[in-house]
Amino acid sequence: MIKVIETDIKDVKLIKPTIFKDNRGYFFESYNEKEFIEKIGPLKFIQDNQSKSSFGVLRGLHFQKKPYEQAKLVRVIKGKILDVAVDIRPQSPTFKKYVSQELSSKNNLQLFVPEGFAHGFVVLSKEAIVSYKVNQVYNPKSDAGYKFDDPSLKIDWLVNKTNLIISKKDLNLPYI
Repeated sequence: MIKVIETDIKDVKLIKPTIFKDNRGYFFESYNEKEFIEKIGPLKFIQDNQSKSSFGVLRGLHFQKKPYEQAKLVRVIKGKILDVAVDIRPQSPTFKKYVSQELSSKNNLQLFVPEGFAHGFVVLSKEAIVSYKVNQVYNPKSDAGYKFDDPSLKIDWLVNKTNLIISKKDLNLPYI
């Protein structure tokens, strides 16, 4: 059972699972297709991805261009991240607005990032393992992104810029 929490951007949702705890530990459904469709809408996830990163690693802001746009359901298996979804739909009333949310293995929150959004995260703990479902396979020709420090976005990544670890590819992305 999940609780869907609205964010400042209508289409981006925070998902809180029901956690059952006892003396053995805990149990929760990290994904239930029927319930997801009932509460979020029709979407079929076709692939699960996972990354492991250390403190200060910033991945993003990534997206795939049409017709390979991806929706993502992001969660943290170990550690803590700041997860960011930026609306890059030019006709949207929330164009260039973003949602940021701490996701961790302690709060078990998940962020649903719909198609039409750039996505990125920075690791706030010593190490983080991030898992996310996608509804479209990766297509290298559709791969795109925007620079994490775009001045028009003003994202507070919560980590001092000198401590960030960013790939060369991400450092060379354009501004929106």
